[in-house]
Amino acid sequence: MKKNLVIFFLGAAALIVLDQITKSAITSRFVLHEVYPVIPGFFNLVYVMNPGAAFGFLASAGETFRYFFFTGITSAAILLIIYYLVKTNPRSLMLVASLTLIFGGAVGNLIDRLRYGAVVDFLDVYIGTAHWPAFNVADSAITCGAILMIWEMIANRKDKPAE
Repeated sequence: MKKNLVIFFLGAAALIVLDQITKSAITSRFVLHEVYPVIPGFFNLVYVMNPGAAFGFLASAGETFRYFFFTGITSAAILLIIYYLVKTNPRSLMLVASLTLIFGGAVGNLIDRLRYGAVVDFLDVYIGTAHWPAFNVADSAITCGAILMIWEMIANRKDKPAE
């Protein structure tokens, strides 16, 4: 139990620090909406503020609603992850890693919402004129954590068909 919690909290702390350092580098060196081509035709660094969630979800909703909605949902997710880890003592390192990534990413984006009322995004992947929505280190961690969690759930199904 203690080993998994140490892995969880150290990993989450490292991820949160990395996320905030990268966002700080962008906000201190870029002007809002500035674009810096890194790999022309594929990847830019940009500075955008996302008031919504993934893909701009609820970006047009009222500022007060967004603040309380996203802060509340994120806080609930963070508390549920900690509760789950403490109560269930997961033995799977992959499950602990997935929860670490999701937790660290959620905290990283929550810090932005509390500081700015929006999330700092700066990674812009595209092909020609087709752009993936800008994202950040926290978003990447949440996505990777969710993929790991799904993989873990599929790999360890209890109702596997008999061979």
